[in-house]
Amino acid sequence: MIKAAYLREYSTYLRLERGLSQNSIKAYINDVTKFFQFLEPSGKLATRATHQDLIDFITWLNELGMLPNSQARVISGLKSYFGFLTLEELVEDDPTTLLELPKISRKLPDVLSTMEIDQLLLAIDLSKPEGVRSKAIIEVLYGCGLRVSELIALRISDIHADAAYILVEGKGSKQRLIPIGSVALKHLTIYLNEVRNKQKIKPGMEDYVFLNKFGSTLSRISVFTMIKSLAETASLSKSISPHTFRHSFATHLIEGGADLRAVQAMLGHVSITTTEIYTHLDREYLHSVIRSYHPRN
Repeated sequence: MIKAAYLREYSTYLRLERGLSQNSIKAYINDVTKFFQFLEPSGKLATRATHQDLIDFITWLNELGMLPNSQARVISGLKSYFGFLTLEELVEDDPTTLLELPKISRKLPDVLSTMEIDQLLLAIDLSKPEGVRSKAIIEVLYGCGLRVSELIALRISDIHADAAYILVEGKGSKQRLIPIGSVALKHLTIYLNEVRNKQKIKPGMEDYVFLNKFGSTLSRISVFTMIKSLAETASLSKSISPHTFRHSFATHLIEGGADLRAVQAMLGHVSITTTEIYTHLDREYLHSVIRSYHPRN
């Protein structure tokens, strides 16, 4: 009962004070629950846990075969939870203070070349309404660097065509303005005028941009399935998802010379270090930068 009460209060803290999304809150609660499960045989409460208990817990995760990246996420969740307990004066000393995250490798994201994106777009059957919608979806994903959750939540009232901007609500309900290019805006307008305007729309869905054939909002799975199907039609060998277009958006901007801070703002990253993963530029590009800007060249 005590554990459940603490988790409810922690969930409220994450929602109201940290401003986290429901998915993020669920992930944090799951991480803390894993620690509760580990302590259960000993009968010890988390509020009585020591630094050694946490070390033993990490060893246990390791023995279960959990990868370092996943371990790091769980430890971050525990640090957050014990930070909450300390704030509420439910523990005197935070046992996670000296806890170090495991060393993890940063996997480079899969990126499509501009040629591969064109190849994918050419595979779309524009004679069908769903093809026009698919074209608009991919152009917006690639042209604005949206997450799939941001795409399906996009509203008509968020599109400011005159100023060429869209308003996006990202993680933690944080809003940001993103420029939308002429090509993406063109195909978005075609979809809205020629397909969406002719649909019967379910009550409450009138302001959402992308709708399924039943007049309701698209699901993440339907966008994922559409892209997978197009990749097969286009004979692309890479395994791609909606997030691949976000990776490609950021990578192509940086390769083209865009400022890292500007890309960070458009992606909605809190930390610049998250954006830095997109600086995996090819060697020839780096050589060209040296040749163009270094005084000895």
